[in-house]
Amino acid sequence: QVQLVESGGGLVRAGGSLRLSCEASGRTLSSYAMAWFRQAPGKEREFVAAISWSGDSTYSADSVKGRFTISRDNAKNTVYLQIDSLKPEDTAVYYCAADRQFKGFGYRDFGSWGQGTQVTVSS
Repeated sequence: QVQLVESGGGLVRAGGSLRLSCEASGRTLSSYAMAWFRQAPGKEREFVAAISWSGDSTYSADSVKGRFTISRDNAKNTVYLQIDSLKPEDTAVYYCAADRQFKGFGYRDFGSWGQGTQVTVSS
């Protein structure tokens, strides 16, 4: 099983940017589809972005298109989420997820999860 550790969260003003990182250990990331999800207080965990094992295909939720960019560096066993033009409604815990098969965009479609990193956006 791959272990995932997120970093890069923090407190930022609206309009600012952050880059989240997800570093893997235990397995090489190059054989995994990867995704980012987020969960705000009192809300369900929602899909944010995903990337194929090769990095050739990326997918984003409509709510973040044009502002969030997912990428990966398999040589560093790391996946990134660049977040620009942050809004207060982006405040959430952001989770990295992995799975050997790209089955879909639901949280049940990914078998490995990190602990999450908090992103807080002030207005």
